[in-house]
Amino acid sequence: MPTPPVPPRVRRPTDRRGARRDGISDWHLRHRDTVRSSRDTYLPREAAADLHGRIAAVLLGAPSAAVVSHLTAAALSGLEIPLVPADPRVHLIVAPEQRVRSRADRRVHCALLRPGQSLRHRGVLVTSVERTWLDLAAELTAPSLLAVTDQLLRRRIAVAALDSLLASARGARGVRTARRVLPVADGRAGSPMESVLRWLLHEAGLPRPALQHVVLDVTGARVGAVDLAWPEHRVMVEFDGEVYRDRRTSVDDLRRQNGLVLAGWTVLRSSSADVLGRPAWVVALASRRVQGRSPQP
Repeated sequence: MPTPPVPPRVRRPTDRRGARRDGISDWHLRHRDTVRSSRDTYLPREAAADLHGRIAAVLLGAPSAAVVSHLTAAALSGLEIPLVPADPRVHLIVAPEQRVRSRADRRVHCALLRPGQSLRHRGVLVTSVERTWLDLAAELTAPSLLAVTDQLLRRRIAVAALDSLLASARGARGVRTARRVLPVADGRAGSPMESVLRWLLHEAGLPRPALQHVVLDVTGARVGAVDLAWPEHRVMVEFDGEVYRDRRTSVDDLRRQNGLVLAGWTVLRSSSADVLGRPAWVVALASRRVQGRSPQP
């Protein structure tokens, strides 16, 4: 009879000392369903694909006062960040006097947190969403940061609170970018990539658009709400996300677009391929209609 496979012994994140305490040998730690995330940290393979599992593993070798921060805190808060590659590392803030280094599974940031800038999330210390925004300002480009800022405003976080946070961090990295972005932010943004598109048009000098503008036909019936609109010019720009559309959705979308055209609107639609691949052309289309000028694509 064939020998049955040996089941994995590592059921939760652990280090070598914890493994020995649980009777798990080095041989068991080399099991194919056990992942070594750093020199002395192990976790089940399914936990390695889970953010909370990776955080638990990293915190085993971190100071007790370490705070989950930056991209990891954003993910825990449900913030979507466009234009940024996935980063499997866990980001931590530790006090400057702590001698903790970054490694393959973690990125360490040295900083001091003010009272109220961290909270408990499922038993783990995490930076507040406002502090997370400030930290991200030092890491992200303006369009990505605008997408995050729009999401914060949608959560009813006041612009004044963010402005006050910037005042307290004067001179810190990222503050200048955040100050450029904050006046443009709007909680009505429909998606992170729509925010990126809006920043592109803002940087090109177009007037500020109305977001989620409701268009009516000649009878006063609602045609639909549009992403970005310049009602005085009857021009609208929409971002088409890469989503699957069934037949019913496609039919409704076509009818809505026809209704907008019949109501006298110029309908401009852009995808991520346009926004990222040929941004000057996107600007040219909108500028031609809104400002009567035509930048070279």
